[in-house]
Amino acid sequence: MQKNVSTFDNSLLTGAGLLLLFIFIGVFAPWITPHDPFAIDLSNRLSPPTWAYPFGTDHLGRCLFSRIIYGIRTSVTSAFVIMLVTLLISVPIGLLTGYLRGRTDQFFMRWIDGTLVIPDIVLTIAIVGVLGPGLFHLILAIIIVRWATYVRLIRSLVLKVCQEEYILSARMSGNTSLRIMQRYILPQIASPVAVFCSLDLGRIVLLIAGLSFLGLGSQPPTPEWGVMMHDATAYFQVAPHVMIFPGMAISLFVLGCQVISERIRKAGQPISREV
Repeated sequence: MQKNVSTFDNSLLTGAGLLLLFIFIGVFAPWITPHDPFAIDLSNRLSPPTWAYPFGTDHLGRCLFSRIIYGIRTSVTSAFVIMLVTLLISVPIGLLTGYLRGRTDQFFMRWIDGTLVIPDIVLTIAIVGVLGPGLFHLILAIIIVRWATYVRLIRSLVLKVCQEEYILSARMSGNTSLRIMQRYILPQIASPVAVFCSLDLGRIVLLIAGLSFLGLGSQPPTPEWGVMMHDATAYFQVAPHVMIFPGMAISLFVLGCQVISERIRKAGQPISREV
């Protein structure tokens, strides 16, 4: 058992370390980057990695290392904003619909069912197409699409918790609905919601990068991972590093989210004595 717990802790440290590293680099980007991420030097375009340019340069001679670091501020910060706003919207709605039920539950569930009929990526593209390309519009579109998934998850968890006997005891003891949701239900659903959020954070970064790659998110010359990969498509055969390094940044961030979510999920399960 101790060996498995140690393995779990190492996994959590690995995932958390990756995310903290990204956050640290993003916060201190102006002091870490060796070059201006917007500075153009056509005489040094598509240069391979060197000591002066650790990740090489892009088709305009801009430092890839500096642009990837500043890309953390765009991609990762946008993902955290989307996650925070989505939770602020979905947690109260999920708690109310799962606990109170009735007409409120029926109204939101019909609305959510209609939203979830359309695939996330298709609906997001449609909303951005109506609003117009841009990072703010992309963030707004993802929030509009993702909140329904969170509400359905939280509602299902609340319905399961409400079947427990201690919830009935809390009601019979005279606790208000607000107190029951805050003190008894919310702590019980926190762990599975955290697992889903950790995993979904990586998905959101992939979604931001993918839609920016299609030209629907951040626009050049903004240093964003998806935009960088889009700019690199025409030069991948002659200078593969221009696409490899932004792709590695996305992969490492998603890996960190995956490891953390898996660790939290396993921590929520009782460890069998036979293990």
